[in-house]
Amino acid sequence: MRKILITNDDGISSDGIRRLAQAALKFGEVWVVAPDGQRSAVSHSVTLREGVDVWKADFPVAGVHAFACGGMPADCVRIGSMNIVPGMPDHVFSGINYGYNVATDIQYSATAGAAFEAAFKRIHTIAFSEEAADIHEVTDRYLEEIMALLIEKPLGLDQIWNVNFPGCPLSECGGVLYDRKVSHDDFYKDHYIETPLADGKIRYKVEGVRHWEASEGTDLKAVLDKFVSVGIATNIS
Repeated sequence: MRKILITNDDGISSDGIRRLAQAALKFGEVWVVAPDGQRSAVSHSVTLREGVDVWKADFPVAGVHAFACGGMPADCVRIGSMNIVPGMPDHVFSGINYGYNVATDIQYSATAGAAFEAAFKRIHTIAFSEEAADIHEVTDRYLEEIMALLIEKPLGLDQIWNVNFPGCPLSECGGVLYDRKVSHDDFYKDHYIETPLADGKIRYKVEGVRHWEASEGTDLKAVLDKFVSVGIATNIS
């Protein structure tokens, strides 16, 4: 039986990881090692100079071996694959992230960072993300179908499958677009708000707006047009 390690960056209590684990049970034995809280945008960070605590966790899906981790998502993959899952996992699934991981945002994403850590360990990996919305009709319709297809499809060195679901009603979704390239367009146009502080310091806080244009054939263009985007992302770091 396949052994599937699941992690995320939204935390072990997130709805997305619950739904991903539930779907994954149809494809193998499921192990969850996920952060104990929010770890978004930490990219491929790992903990090197201090210990990382891991403990058994209550998980709302029966039959799942679940552990919470005090470290980063990439730590979860490292510890999960080397110390927790017996004999190494056959696959790593990362997500389902609350928010797209497309275009330039992939470089910041800890969903992608955890997936790339698994790819670095030569583990077949799929990252799943969806629009930061409360409607999951498209994800629910296509998740298992795409999982069944991609779990059998090989990847090259340091590559992951990257899947993004639009947060629209199913009736508005145009279906699934495969072979989407990672867009070089900015997903967000951002800048910093500058606030002088009483102690002489200056505080900078990022503020961004969505960029609503993208090149044809890309992941960003697909989700903007309300299609599911499936493509390969390669770790170039």
